[in-house]
Amino acid sequence: MSVSVLLLRGINVGGRNALPMAELRALLEGLGAEDVATYIQSGNAVFRGEVTAEALSDAIEAAKGFRPQALVMSRDRLAKVMAANPFSEEGAAEGKSVHVWFFEGDPKALEDETLALATPSERVEVTGEAAYLHAPDGIGRSKLAATLEKALGVPATARNWRTVMAIAKLVEERR
Repeated sequence: MSVSVLLLRGINVGGRNALPMAELRALLEGLGAEDVATYIQSGNAVFRGEVTAEALSDAIEAAKGFRPQALVMSRDRLAKVMAANPFSEEGAAEGKSVHVWFFEGDPKALEDETLALATPSERVEVTGEAAYLHAPDGIGRSKLAATLEKALGVPATARNWRTVMAIAKLVEERR
C-alpha cells in the first residue's frame, strides 16, 4: 500500500473549524486509510492507502459542517519538494524561519511588486511543486508571506520546515 501525506488548511484556527486529530484519524480510517498518524493540530497526517482530497473534504463537511482545503500527495512528491528546498541549511539551523507553500497546479511567476514586499532579510523561490520562503525575522508580520498564495494564483497551504521534517519522519516510519 502506498504512503500518502495529507495537509489541511484552515482548521483549528482561532476557535473556528475545529477538527480534533482523533476525529481526523477516524475519518481517514473510515475512507479506507490505514496506519494513520497525525502531527500537531493543524491538519497534518500520514497514512497508507488511497484517499483523495475531495473524498476527505466531503467527509469532513458531512461530519463537521465545514469544508477545508485538502491536499494529498505521495511520499515521493514530499521528498521531491524537500530536496528542492533552496533554504534547507537555514531550515536545519532554525526550522521556523523557512516555510514551504504546497500547492496543486501551475503557479504564476511572482511579479516585481510582490517581490518588492520582501524585507531585506527575506528570500523566496518558487518551483513547479512548491514555494519556499526564508524569513529569519518570522512570518507574522511579513507582507510577502501574507500575499504569497494570492500572488501564486493557486490554492496553497504552508508549513514551516520543522513541521515538514516531522511529517517526513512519519513517512519514513511507514516504509
